[in-house]
Formats: sequence, structure tokens, C-alpha cells
Amino acid sequence: MTLEELGWNEEFAFEFSPYLEKKWEPARLIRDNKITYGALLGDGRELEVVMSGKVYHDAETDAELPAVGDWVALEVGGENEEHVIRARLPRQTCLSRKMSGRSTEEQVIASNVQIVVVVTDAGPDFNLRRMERYFAIIGRSRAKAVVLINKADLFSEEENQAAAEAIRMQNPSAEVHVTTLRKKSSLKALKSYLRTGVSMTFIGSSGTGKSSVINHLLGGEYQWTDEVNEITGKGRHTTTARELMVLRQGGIIIDNPGIREVHMWTDESTLRDQFSDIEELAGKCRFDDCRHGPHAGCAIRDAVSEGKLALSRLEGFFKLEEEIAKLRLSREKRQMTVDRRDRRDLRIKSRNYEAKRNRYSEE
Repeated sequence: MTLEELGWNEEFAFEFSPYLEKKWEPARLIRDNKITYGALLGDGRELEVVMSGKVYHDAETDAELPAVGDWVALEVGGENEEHVIRARLPRQTCLSRKMSGRSTEEQVIASNVQIVVVVTDAGPDFNLRRMERYFAIIGRSRAKAVVLINKADLFSEEENQAAAEAIRMQNPSAEVHVTTLRKKSSLKALKSYLRTGVSMTFIGSSGTGKSSVINHLLGGEYQWTDEVNEITGKGRHTTTARELMVLRQGGIIIDNPGIREVHMWTDESTLRDQFSDIEELAGKCRFDDCRHGPHAGCAIRDAVSEGKLALSRLEGFFKLEEEIAKLRLSREKRQMTVDRRDRRDLRIKSRNYEAKRNRYSEE
């Protein structure tokens, strides 16, 4: 195994150059064990490593801590010594979402991946509004979007093609493939993306066959897969933790647990790129401050009434726009709270320092 087979490139080499004189080694994180990490080195060694206190304290948020897919500078210890992460290299791509619940924190799904594969089907899992969310976070990550309409053998050809065409119309830049494990030749297109050093991650709901597709690419039953419920067409979670795997034939796969909810972590600019059709229509509204309501001169509402724009797509855009605005506001409020706390702590430290100095001068 070489560093290049793990995804190493000239940009990473440049970022790593300050650590060469320290005799640290580049390694890629393949597993997060909560307390420790699994790391692969260019010579093929897999080590259990720990994070240094400096790396932990320098991270302003949990998202800045090392994650699966990251490249790190590793101090390799001797016998009976710990192997320590001394630095995390800047990420070239980062797929993330907002943590579930009321949190305003970012959750990293996978870093340094070139291709994100969304696995869905033409039946119970098919949902264009959820696909909009996937495309929004993929767009922000700067990775390429690929969609599998999987388990095609369970649905008619018309249903599979209709689902594929709907997604192509929604995002023309995404590459969409109809696949089934019953016809393994349908996965040839997916294999073509996997080349030496190229990292691919899979996301999607549980029960869509994600782990079975990965098993096929790996050439063996690497992931446990559960039986599918005949009524719902879904299975239970088959992946419980993120893991990076290097394929013998070239390419890298990062598997992820099934995603029940796609919480947005993106910005207004990326959202507008994903809804460029609506943005183009907005530019044709009669008034610059048009709110796209039931008013004369609104090009967007005219397009809906004429059947040129699906009302569900417009409603999906408004919903995501509102969600992103709320996220931005929450993050701004959180930052204000952090800033106030830091200023308070600084004042307390200054008072304590002044009191100590006065006490020493009196002595």
C-alpha cells in the first residue's frame, strides 16, 4: 500500500511539509472508536491512535476534531507507547449536516471524499424533498453527487425510470443509475468511479441496500445485512459506525449508518445553486423585492400556475431557505453568547491579575 492509494496528493504533501522535520508520519483515519481512532499509514500499517491535548483544545467546535477520512500528522510511538495525532491537515472536501435535535453544531459525515453516493429506491424510500436536502449538503461539500435507484428488481421498469428521471430533472449535474444486486452488471457504472486514490462515501436511509452494494464492491460479506421487512420494504440499520475501507482493485469507500433525518448544514449561496431554476425565475419578477406571493408580476407564481414549476419544489425551496436562515440566526446567537462569555472571563482574569499584583506590591 502507498500513500497515493490512500488518497494522498500534492496539496496534502504541501500541508504536511512543516511536520517532516519533527519525524511525524502522515496517516489517514479509517475508524472513530470514540476514545481512540484507527489509522492507516502508507506502508500498510493499521494503528490505534489517540488525539493530543493540543489538537483537542485548538478545535473550536467538535466538527474541527479529527474525523473518519481526515489526514493527520502522527507521532508513532515506540513499543508500549501511544501513537499520537499531533495535527489534522486541512480538509479538501467535507460532507456534513447539522446535528439532530436543537443543537446548532456541525456533524461531519465524511471528509476528503470526491464522490458522494446517495442510495434510494423507487418505492417507500423515494422522496424528492429529501433528495433536495441531500443535494444541498453535497453541494456545500464540493464533492460529486451520484444517485442509485437501487433494488430495481422490486419495482417495475416504469417506476424505476420515472424515479431516475425525476431526480435528473431536479439536479441535472447528478449522475443517476438504476441498480439491483440481482443484476450485478447494473453496478458497473458505480465501479467506474473507483480509481486509485479516489474516495467515495455512501449515504441514504436504512433498508435501501447500501451495505449490500458495498459488500459487492468489496467482493465479500464485509458488512452484516439484515432481512428486509416484506410489508415496509425496509431493513434495520446494517452499519453502526463510519468506516473507511481501501479496495484491492483501487479506490476507497467510507460507509455511514443510515440517515433518518437530513438536517441542513449549508448556506444561502449553495442553496441557490441547487435551485438555480427558481433563482432564474426570481430575476424575472416585476419587483425587486417580490416575496413570491399571490401578487401580480411574480414570475415564480406564474410558472407554477402554468405548470412550468412544481409547487412542491417551490415549497421545498421556501422550507429549506427558512431552515437555513434559522440555523444562521442560531449560530450568530451562539457566537454572541460565546463572545460575551470570553469577554467576561477576560475581565475576571484581569481583575484577578490586578489583585495579585497589588498584593505583591504591598508586600
